[in-house]
Amino acid sequence: MILVLAGTLDGRELALRLIETGQPVMVSVISEYGRSLAEVPGIGVHTGTLTVEGMQDLIAKQNIQAIVDASHPYAVNGSLNAMKACELAGIIYIRYERAEVCMPAYEQVHMAADAAQAARLAAGLGKVIFLTTGSRTLKIFKDEPSLAGCRLIARVLPQPDVVQECIDLGFNPGDIVAIKGPFSQQLNTALFKEYGAEVIITKNSGAIGGADTKIAAAIELNLPIVVIGRPDISYQNLCQTQEQVFNMINKLYEKN
Repeated sequence: MILVLAGTLDGRELALRLIETGQPVMVSVISEYGRSLAEVPGIGVHTGTLTVEGMQDLIAKQNIQAIVDASHPYAVNGSLNAMKACELAGIIYIRYERAEVCMPAYEQVHMAADAAQAARLAAGLGKVIFLTTGSRTLKIFKDEPSLAGCRLIARVLPQPDVVQECIDLGFNPGDIVAIKGPFSQQLNTALFKEYGAEVIITKNSGAIGGADTKIAAAIELNLPIVVIGRPDISYQNLCQTQEQVFNMINKLYEKN
């Protein structure tokens, strides 16, 4: 059995392709929404956050022979837990990570190491900050003193718990854009203009995550964009194409 940490669209696609090649596959997702996207015939789904111990238990119960970590590029804890669990269980860990978007030659691109630095950078660039970083980092922006006088727009998934989290953090309903991406350049441009955005903050989540169209829209509107770089993790068996993953899986089964 192969366990795919499928917190992304490309992760779910990878799981389906593995099933098509005849591999027994189970996927792990964080939320019920993720489960609804991942549930297809022939694939078992585990829902919820997995600690190292939880992964070890799942490995033992499901006879997992390999973990393919196709979680979001910024889901650090899940990846670290998976690498540790594989090490303890003596099974192979494979990291599948989409390629980054190359930064264009645009003088208003500002790189940040993390959300906290992004918040501080944005404070000096404008008063209306359009956040396209998901819900997990919203508290960092709300708690940043230098952003106290700024209007923060949160673009998040249209899930009741996520919208409620935004409200609990103090976002006004009119500053919550609950819509599922990724988005075209045209739609990004329209939303940035509609909300009077002066600064855009995003992550480099790759083209499949819509980073390219957000950057292009910011350039079109001549807006500064703060890009949060990916976490610096030394991944084992890093693959950037599905074919690389398949080759590694095939070698695993050849050995067995």
